[in-house]
Amino acid sequence: MPLSGEDSSTPAPFSIAVPDGVLEDLGQRLANVKWPDEVAGGGWDYGVDLGYLKSLVGYWRDEYDWRAQEKALNQFSQFKISRDGIDLHFIHERGIGPNPMPLLLTHGWPSSVLDFHKILPMLTDPGRFGGDPADAFTVVAPSIPGHGFSFQPGQRRLGLVEIADVFNGLMTDVLGYDRYGSQGGDWGAFVSTRLGYAYPDTIAGIQISLLAIPREPEPLSDPTEDEKAFFAQLDHWLREEAAYTFIMGTKPQTLSYGLTDSPVGLAAWIVEKFRTWSDCNGDVDAHFTRDVLLTNIMIYWVTGTINASCWPYFARLHGPWFVPKGEHVVVPTGYAEYPSEILTPPRSLAERMYGNIVRWTKMETGGHFPALEDPQALVREIREFFRPLR
Repeated sequence: MPLSGEDSSTPAPFSIAVPDGVLEDLGQRLANVKWPDEVAGGGWDYGVDLGYLKSLVGYWRDEYDWRAQEKALNQFSQFKISRDGIDLHFIHERGIGPNPMPLLLTHGWPSSVLDFHKILPMLTDPGRFGGDPADAFTVVAPSIPGHGFSFQPGQRRLGLVEIADVFNGLMTDVLGYDRYGSQGGDWGAFVSTRLGYAYPDTIAGIQISLLAIPREPEPLSDPTEDEKAFFAQLDHWLREEAAYTFIMGTKPQTLSYGLTDSPVGLAAWIVEKFRTWSDCNGDVDAHFTRDVLLTNIMIYWVTGTINASCWPYFARLHGPWFVPKGEHVVVPTGYAEYPSEILTPPRSLAERMYGNIVRWTKMETGGHFPALEDPQALVREIREFFRPLR
């Protein structure tokens, strides 16, 4: 259950326990969907394919078992704490090895801590999976404030700078780690980047799968071929794929009425990104199980957090860049470049902000959700990057 909102210095054990009434209400909504029409032969060209979504909702209504997924999530050690009026939920799994390194994992949007359910055991107990126990991490994986279980209605909204501050406070003040690594993709990469910039004496290094460079880069007088290719990629992204950013970043309240009231609308809003941003070759069911897709959607649904989860986009569009112009991230930085990531800037542009890139790996497969798409490869990359930083 949520905390009272009063600041508490000691984390309270937490288990997910969604009331039966919430699930009964969901079942009624799924049984009474009002479907739109579809452009003949449109498929996925104009958004989520109608036939696919009807099939997914049928599985959700008739076969999906939230209680089984809830039980699986509750196998992780979860806690809540309230700081500065923010309910903060996090997983805290101790490493099994001679000297586990503290590691902060941060998810993005439209993801949740569910992203990490495959990699958490491999990171905390490498010996169990044929690895070296010396590579063990003690993992802290928070729900971003305003996402999932880090929420209570009316809670104040936080941008990336404030989120990074809250997470550093969790790691240092609450959990007592004076030095730790940070890893993430999507907003998790942005938060890790901010942490590396703002707390260089605390952050041992950051390992990211999305480069957090501005989407409005300054013109170059003589761009290289790689830079030209990236600018073309960025132009396509802004024209064809970025509408969600501007809706969520300008009028999130208006959007939230439909997505908070309709589970099918919420599912469509989220599942489209899992298809478009992943290395699934258009077949989202072949790449992610329906249970994974729906459990991630359910975390937003049962907590009512789709509105609050928009806020980092609003803060991003209405405030300065979170690393001041001309400043650099000086902590060791590792970047895993996935072939189906939404944007893949060249190293020449990345080094304008990341001043200490020590590892740049071109991954063979994968996209925006590497912890779900190829967890073994991501774990190997995390281990390799942090090994000399322990």
